[in-house]
Amino acid sequence: MTETVRFLLDGEYYELTNPDPTTTVLNFLRYELARTGTKEGCAEGDCGACTVVLGELIDGRIRCRAVNACILFVPTLDGKELITVESLRAKDGTLHPVQQALVDTHGSQCGFCTPGFVMSLYALYEEGGARGRAHINDALAGNLCRCTGYGPIVEAGLRMEEMRLPVDAGVLKDRVDALRSLKRHDTLKLSVKDKLTGTHKYYFAPVTIDGLADISLAYPDATYLAGGTDVGLWVTKQHRELAQIIYIGDVEELKHIQVTDRSVEIGAGASFTDAIDVLARYYGDMGEIIRRIGSVQIRNSGTLGGNIANGSPIGDSMPALIAAGATLTLRMGSLERTMPLEDYFIDYGKQDLQPGEFVARISVPLPPEHSRYRAYKVSKRFDQDISAVCACFGFEIKAGVMEGARIAYGGMTATPKRAAMAERALVGRAWTMDNMEAAVAALAEDFAPISDMRASADYRMMAAQNLLRKAFIELDAEAETRLVGDRELGHA
Repeated sequence: MTETVRFLLDGEYYELTNPDPTTTVLNFLRYELARTGTKEGCAEGDCGACTVVLGELIDGRIRCRAVNACILFVPTLDGKELITVESLRAKDGTLHPVQQALVDTHGSQCGFCTPGFVMSLYALYEEGGARGRAHINDALAGNLCRCTGYGPIVEAGLRMEEMRLPVDAGVLKDRVDALRSLKRHDTLKLSVKDKLTGTHKYYFAPVTIDGLADISLAYPDATYLAGGTDVGLWVTKQHRELAQIIYIGDVEELKHIQVTDRSVEIGAGASFTDAIDVLARYYGDMGEIIRRIGSVQIRNSGTLGGNIANGSPIGDSMPALIAAGATLTLRMGSLERTMPLEDYFIDYGKQDLQPGEFVARISVPLPPEHSRYRAYKVSKRFDQDISAVCACFGFEIKAGVMEGARIAYGGMTATPKRAAMAERALVGRAWTMDNMEAAVAALAEDFAPISDMRASADYRMMAAQNLLRKAFIELDAEAETRLVGDRELGHA
């Protein structure tokens, strides 16, 4: 096992021996390196002021992704390239095309949010540029501007393409070679003694699923860390002390996504960004639900497996996957067990997961021949908001008869849940509005909705019922009544 975190920054190798496992990249940049271009706005991954870009060697090429530094822990930089706003300007002082475009379009006002916008646009630039205004809007959805200067910033995203620089093959090769040299083949283990309490913090980052299984058995009470979009807030907002962390982001087997003749197999460590590209091919509405889970920064960091493992009642991926008939594979040691996804959730904050056991992969069946799928999210804001109700429907309709139904809701109760009574009211019956109304009425038997700051119980029930009606109207008349992602994004 190694004890040193190694990464690239501005072409130089950085080595940190046993850093505190929960130091955020934002604090490291500002307080250790005095790189104050990266700002703190919200410290919870919402405002984008702290956006940096991570470069990672994937299949022989460097993939650049925007992430939130405020909820990213320093040890997760191991083996990657860190790019900040200070990295972009050339040595002779020439601005990067993204920066120059923002200057030319007067895209900066107070300037506090500007570095984050620069880095989000830089990631878009590095990954091939914008496919249109909607693509830029999606890339910038995780960056907030208090001065309401979005128009010029979007124009900068369009103009940066006119200034694109030729690729320096020599520099690119040096970056690839440097990242290849950082690739680790054994587990990273950090051990830090707290100066105040004298207790130790441990951090493990295995590189194989067998290594992960062994460490999980040895440390059954450890906190699993994937993208940190939840765990990061435990530290920045709740000030929790995490004594033992097991990071799954370096386990290659958990990042794999494979399409078989029957299903889409998704490793628990695959990001939302990677999962959406595959799932949207077969379940268009599921792609749109995942797009609205969070900003590009959140989707780049967050994982499908982490969203499930946390078991939140308002996690949008769960009802979407349940309606598609997804199953979950858990692993403990060398043993695996598989269950329907809906059976994993027992009660609020309680899942069918034993100490030392972890989520390994999600299996999503390919849609049957006569299946129809719809998914809807109701929230106060369209982008980056928690659902009041998330309703997802998988119907098998043949010759005008409902042969199978999977109706799943999130946000209604303490867990994501199927509507068994509503399904029973539909299956084996004709596809008619009268039968659908019977299913709508049956939802009152399936759910006793919660009331909270997002919606009252009455509102949730009304929304749940109306969304079921909406699915019938759309599927019966092929009417387009939804507000869905722009076709340019490829998720509609």
